[in-house]
Amino acid sequence: MKFTELGIIEPILKAIADKGYEMPSPIQIEAIPLLIAGRDLLGCAQTGTGKTAAFAIPILQKLYQQRHGKKADKPKALILTPTRELALQIFESFKAYGRYTGLKAASVFGGVSQKRQVAELASGIDVLVATPGRLLDLVNQKLCELTNISILVLDEADRMLDMGFINDMKKIIAKLPSKRQTLLFSATIPKEIAALSSSILRNHATVAVTPVSSTVDSIDQYVYFVDKANKGRLLVDLLNDRKLVSVLIFSKTKHGADKIKKILEQSGKSVKAIHGNKSQNARQGALNDFKSGKIQALVATDIAARGIDIDQLSHVINFDLPNIPETYVHRIGRTGRAGAAGIAISFCDYDEQPYLKDIQKLIKVTPKTVENHPYPMKLSAAQHCSAKRKIAFQKEGKNRY
Repeated sequence: MKFTELGIIEPILKAIADKGYEMPSPIQIEAIPLLIAGRDLLGCAQTGTGKTAAFAIPILQKLYQQRHGKKADKPKALILTPTRELALQIFESFKAYGRYTGLKAASVFGGVSQKRQVAELASGIDVLVATPGRLLDLVNQKLCELTNISILVLDEADRMLDMGFINDMKKIIAKLPSKRQTLLFSATIPKEIAALSSSILRNHATVAVTPVSSTVDSIDQYVYFVDKANKGRLLVDLLNDRKLVSVLIFSKTKHGADKIKKILEQSGKSVKAIHGNKSQNARQGALNDFKSGKIQALVATDIAARGIDIDQLSHVINFDLPNIPETYVHRIGRTGRAGAAGIAISFCDYDEQPYLKDIQKLIKVTPKTVENHPYPMKLSAAQHCSAKRKIAFQKEGKNRY
């Protein structure tokens, strides 16, 4: 199937062609006709499946057909998203797909001055992409009106829940017109998201693609068993390989991200780090340098990396394994996007082995173990003793571990 078969209007088809896209992804094939028809939608889709275009295209089409030459005023479509980076990514998508429609989009998020954002709102817009906290601030200051919203999108709703935005989301929804089209996208559907969807969606359709327990087929997954103290040395060795052109490295903490960056800089690597302690300008500058190829590696925490969409990302490296298996799927989904090949590498130290087992249980795939590397994991005396005791207990049928 091609985009031309989905009932999309010519100005948007032209913008899609400009981006070089011909074949829609599965979620786009399923969701776009439903949304054009005006249905509410519950979409279960992880990042990298093309879900942004799945909702941006029908929203732009609907607003374009309703506009009738009127000038942009109060926003008519609202997209709520958990992070600044994702808000900017979605905003750029609306600009790209709407470039021939004359529709105006704006993004508002915290971490920067609100002056420019307020000016954009005052000039009149059609589509507003926002993080919940900053939007609520602007609404409470009476600097943003939501009375004309006819389409609401909650994107990555599970992540907004994880980040503590559920009350802000409910406050915002309470300020919207009850007559509207509502879309909720989430990689997972925990009970809180299920309850929220049942309260705000009306006669909705459900679209589910690439469940979070699965990993993209085009991603080759490898694991290096390595002592924690040698992870930095191993990382430097790997980045000496010219095949690692663009590498996104995940750290579990902000301090860890800065430490990894320092190790790589000392070895002469071109690298930057993004996390919550960095200013928005610094984060966006680092991301732009990474996308343009000015730097080889970008070190990020999970929150800061949300919304990073890079077409030619060759490698993802888990410097620290996440203790939540679903996070692993989100991380490695940064590579292997849109059918491209990708490689995911994980470092696993002694204490992280239970995390690896949980990941394997979820994804039903065992990453390939790289045996011959300079820094194999060695058990300390205490660890060796613990391992021997574990084997002894298991032999006795007393599995206390």
